[in-house]
Amino acid sequence: MNRNSLRKAAPAAALVLAFGLSACGAANESDSGASTGGADQVSGTLNAGGSSAQEAAIAAWKKNFQTANPDATVNYDPVGSGGGREQFLAGGYVLAGSDAYLSDEELATAKETCKSDVVEVPVYVSPIAVVYNLKDVKELNLAPKTIGAIFEGKITSWDDAAIKADNPDATLPSTKITPVHRSDDSGTTKNFTDYLDQASDGGWSGGVIETWPIKGGEAAEGTSGVIAAVKSGEGTIGYADESQAGDLGQAKVKVGDEFTAATPEAAAKILDSSKTLEGRAATDIAIDVDRKSTASGVYPIVLASYQIACQTYDDKATADLVKAWLTYIASSDGQSAAGDSAGSAPLTSDFGTKVQAAIETISAA
Repeated sequence: MNRNSLRKAAPAAALVLAFGLSACGAANESDSGASTGGADQVSGTLNAGGSSAQEAAIAAWKKNFQTANPDATVNYDPVGSGGGREQFLAGGYVLAGSDAYLSDEELATAKETCKSDVVEVPVYVSPIAVVYNLKDVKELNLAPKTIGAIFEGKITSWDDAAIKADNPDATLPSTKITPVHRSDDSGTTKNFTDYLDQASDGGWSGGVIETWPIKGGEAAEGTSGVIAAVKSGEGTIGYADESQAGDLGQAKVKVGDEFTAATPEAAAKILDSSKTLEGRAATDIAIDVDRKSTASGVYPIVLASYQIACQTYDDKATADLVKAWLTYIASSDGQSAAGDSAGSAPLTSDFGTKVQAAIETISAA
């Protein structure tokens, strides 16, 4: 397996030099900070959708990209990762955003739809925060087993002994716990339950899933829906992209002997020990995240969110548009824009070079 590091962001100049400045691939600078995908501007309409976790980053990317390419329009519908992949596989979207990589079955379908390999690249790396609404409890520590038991419905009160054990100085009320989960097929759910499955030591028995399997609690659609539901109810707890947590409380998660907050820097560190899946094309950079790390300063509940495209399109205009879009969002400028707007962790120079190499292969049939 190849090891991919997503450490702290490298200087922008080094990243741009690493990419090179080829005609259609490398990220060119412009007054807006967006790549035009080469010396010439691109045009046309790019219809895409999927991950709602990427929504804030997409808004910044669209603004910069369309400013640099005034004849190009990017339409992105945050229908959730499952919906995005479904529409991409059916040919409804030319590109999808997803917080989970394609399954083996989906990959086979994608190759038939694309009539080529796929380009599946992580471009948005962000922590998934465990958000809560509990009056007068400003700080909260939770162990993985406790988090699993809360979301499975085994721990039902905020003054439970397991929660008290990790919060000896907090005044915990007897308020009922209301777990809030996604109602739609969600890559965020898949990443969250992957963490629970690996790290909760039996606290969670629901497996790794995109559709919530446990009855009870409260269901909400999309990241914004989860945030709204947690805000509206005392004693609620949920999981969502940290960039959209707002003023909700965020639990620190036990990693080794420490409790670590959900920050982009801590999220990026978990990928230092993660690996790419074996047996896939070089353009398919699917990451197997190490959720059991006990390293200091690491936050393990993280999503590596992907943009998924065909390696080959029927016409040159579509291929150029998709290629230019991906080139920009994976560039130092694009990653900086996502960090500023959504608090994500920028790709490093080495990893960014690998991502750009995959994007560079996109062409017309």
